[in-house]
Amino acid sequence: MSDRAALPSSLRLLAVSLALACAFAGCKRAEREAPPQPAAEKPAAPAVRTKEQAMNSLLELPELKAWSAQIEKRSGGKAHGAVIEDDPIPREINGKKYYQLTFVENRAEDVRRRESFLVSQTGDEILVEDAETDTLLSVQEWRRKIKRVELKSAD
Repeated sequence: MSDRAALPSSLRLLAVSLALACAFAGCKRAEREAPPQPAAEKPAAPAVRTKEQAMNSLLELPELKAWSAQIEKRSGGKAHGAVIEDDPIPREINGKKYYQLTFVENRAEDVRRRESFLVSQTGDEILVEDAETDTLLSVQEWRRKIKRVELKSAD
């Protein structure tokens, strides 16, 4: 679409008239039609999330906050919820790199794995590793699965 199409019809008619007059007179019209447009800026590269930021984003999930509170309460403050790194080498999926992190129950005598996550280094994507099916779930899919388990256990 040209710049002229964005003009009101009366101005478009004037612009067309000027263009025809210039064409017959042999003059240049480009300088008089519109001011030059600034060059389009390149989109900024997405910011890379640090491992600490990725861990913090996991700890902000409501489910992990609730698990941490349950662990603290049940253990009388002797155990805590924590996020640890599974592997320092990022996992690559479809050309995108992810931190490999796990939410654990950190006890004095051992550490118990609760759930494993992949947190994207760029963007805000979080995937959950489903150990039962050996698949990756979005956080939304994982939440639906958790709700189904909670409903079944309430019966």
